[in-house]
Amino acid sequence: MPDYNGGSIVNLMSSISHKFRAHSIYPELRILPSNKITSKNVILLIIDGLGYEYLTKNHQESLLNNHTLGSMTSVFPPTTSSAITTFLTGVSTQQHALTGWFMNFKELGVVSCALPFTPRYGNEAISRSNININSVIDAKPLSSKLKAKCFIIQPNDLTHSDYSLYMSKNAKIAGYKNLKDMFNQIKKAVKGKGKAKYIYSYWNVLDNIGHEHGISSKKAKRHLKEIGKELSKFIKSIKGTDTTLILTGDHGHMESPRESVVDLNKHPKLNECISIPMCGEKRLAYCYVHPSKAMQFEDYVNYHLSKYCYLFKGEDLISKGIFGLFEPHPKLFDRIGDYVLITKNNYTFDYPPVGENKKKEAHIGHHAGISKEEMLVPLIVIKC
Repeated sequence: MPDYNGGSIVNLMSSISHKFRAHSIYPELRILPSNKITSKNVILLIIDGLGYEYLTKNHQESLLNNHTLGSMTSVFPPTTSSAITTFLTGVSTQQHALTGWFMNFKELGVVSCALPFTPRYGNEAISRSNININSVIDAKPLSSKLKAKCFIIQPNDLTHSDYSLYMSKNAKIAGYKNLKDMFNQIKKAVKGKGKAKYIYSYWNVLDNIGHEHGISSKKAKRHLKEIGKELSKFIKSIKGTDTTLILTGDHGHMESPRESVVDLNKHPKLNECISIPMCGEKRLAYCYVHPSKAMQFEDYVNYHLSKYCYLFKGEDLISKGIFGLFEPHPKLFDRIGDYVLITKNNYTFDYPPVGENKKKEAHIGHHAGISKEEMLVPLIVIKC
């Protein structure tokens, strides 16, 4: 389970917030409190899909392992939409209410892809219909609160998305075309004139490889080695700049063979209980159930699907604090549904709506579940 009392990525963001004299409602990270971040500049580099279990088991001699202080939990669910939003806002899912890749935005009446801010069908941004992303995301960006010169560095194709523009208030956005270019952009920001700098950078290729080929694949190992090689050059290039580099992941990966996929569309008695398409991820499903069918839904899951998943009521997960501490966002319940199915072991769900290309979604690697492979990420700290 996530450790929001000092062992999660949200606590890391609290340490960074306090370093730059900004308020945070969450406790600081136990293994890296703000008083241990003494450098003038801070770089937070997110390697999407970099799990602690994967890193320590497969790359014992790497530069990354040599500077690993320990592990942290991600937020729940441990997936890009939720975790990246935590990095960019400094609060957990409990407060920002971005609960997965596919989400029911009740205020828009549509199941959407959260970060691209597009309907699940089609690729046109919802903002093209004169709907502002502020109507569904209202967590304050961290860059608007820190007493520092802020930079956000990410792939060229993400720099001007609705999500990125919203999350980069008071920050300078820079895009890059490849790994070497990313480190060049970070170096340029570090060496620029001005006051203390906070530089957030995001790299997504390892996650893409993990989905398509599996995180244990040779391709993934080669790519992580490439990251280490370019990182080593980068560290030498910014030596003496009074900078702390903090590197971590947003989540890890769980590999799931094809035979472990549970097609929920092949359960008609389950689907007749559902009022709108299931949302969430491959490793969890948010289920919106007709009130008159609630007992049928619970009985069916307990009898036919208990081998594959845990069944929770959405409101119970909120009250147990799995999404975070303190007062929940008023839209959180709407975005997790009446019931939540969380897969066991390495099972995954398939529940595509009519017309979706199933072949396109046939991934090997997945996340958003509660295994240590998915939940734990490394804390890597290098002083330059």
